[in-house]
Amino acid sequence: MLLTKFTHACVRLEKDGQVLVFDPGNFSETDQALDGADAVLITHEHADHVDADAVTAALTASGSLQLFAPAGVAAQLREKAPDAGPRIHAVAPGEDFETAGFSVRCFGGQHALIHPQIPVVANIGYFVDSNVYHPGDSFIVPDGVQVRTLLVPVHAPWNKVGEVVDFVIGVGAPKAFPIHDALLNDNGRRLVEGHVARFGAKYGTEYRHLSSGESVEV
Repeated sequence: MLLTKFTHACVRLEKDGQVLVFDPGNFSETDQALDGADAVLITHEHADHVDADAVTAALTASGSLQLFAPAGVAAQLREKAPDAGPRIHAVAPGEDFETAGFSVRCFGGQHALIHPQIPVVANIGYFVDSNVYHPGDSFIVPDGVQVRTLLVPVHAPWNKVGEVVDFVIGVGAPKAFPIHDALLNDNGRRLVEGHVARFGAKYGTEYRHLSSGESVEV
């Protein structure tokens, strides 16, 4: 399976001619990421994870594109693209489904706390093909599964470096790659990734930086 990172939290998986895209948000190269996509997984409603205009345009352009999201996001997108309504699916933690040749299991339930006065929204982490885990904006460790490829939110208003490191250690995946990094400059990225790589290696996780547009086999 080929994994391609785009800016911030958007990741594209390709397998057997099928394409699945996580979180094409407004910090990302959404048109490129969604080109030829068969399925889209949205973790939560924030615009850096779902560019509603780009996603609804893709749904309108392709009569076969399937989209999966928390119920509130699914409802909003159905309003914007009513003709695509049957292809927009609400999913919840604990559910399993198949789409475009990929098997998906849902974890989590809510976004990490930013501040007590900021409402907490629904957030779903997706575990794909018993391999790749995208947690969205959370540090939920998926229970009862062995993640092989972890996508790590390395920087956000809701996290700190120690929590990033603990998440990597807690999941214990052999491989890890960054997501949620658009707000970091080069100095900050080197600092955070240095800690993640050092502690990850100590506990059996090989962390590797991926630049936007870079691909790797997983």
